[in-house]
Amino acid sequence: MTYSSTLLAVKDIERSKQFYHEVLGLDVTADFGVNVTLTGGITLQTVDTWIGFLHKNEEDVFWENNASELYFEEPDIDSFWAKLKTMSDIKYLHPMKEHSWGQRVIRFYDPDRHIIEVGEAMPTVVKRFLQNGLTPAEVAARMDVPYSFVQSCLQK
Repeated sequence: MTYSSTLLAVKDIERSKQFYHEVLGLDVTADFGVNVTLTGGITLQTVDTWIGFLHKNEEDVFWENNASELYFEEPDIDSFWAKLKTMSDIKYLHPMKEHSWGQRVIRFYDPDRHIIEVGEAMPTVVKRFLQNGLTPAEVAARMDVPYSFVQSCLQK
């Protein structure tokens, strides 16, 4: 068995295609009208057809459940954050914040209120700490990761 993609039910497929392209840079790899595949393994399906496959009604769909998220990593989180702040229609769970291990992240909603997290790429976090004067051993301790993880990030 192979994992194929994550399917998101959406109310307006054109709006969602535009959002995922403009905000996250994802491109359409297959477009069947009511079903669209994007780069990165995300599939958009119109909610009407998806509900039909489930033999359910729209009121059976729990929008905004906050039980999952799509996770992306971005090596230049500062530029991405600056770009997001120019987009007036983005709805945030929270602005950029730093987790205890040092990774900076932003969480926001897509047009159908699916949660998206964009985190600073972990090799970038390692390099940022090194540039701030920490040794590789100190970076591993600061991030609470194995020393070998720090070494592998330096090879990327």
